[in-house]
Amino acid sequence: MQWNDLFAAIALMLMLEGILPFLNPGRYRKMLEMLEQVSDTQLRSIGLVVMLLGAVALTLVRAGN
Repeated sequence: MQWNDLFAAIALMLMLEGILPFLNPGRYRKMLEMLEQVSDTQLRSIGLVVMLLGAVALTLVRAGN
């Protein structure tokens, strides 16, 4: 992996993270308020699942090249 790939991935992540607050800030704020009610264990579990899905997706994309 080259540094350009890492920076491109970070830039894409930032773009994707900004979509919801840009398009619907009220809904985004409500979602953040709901996150306060989620326990740390549940939040960690969600984070782990999302990371694993991302790793699988990246593996599939890279295998296609």
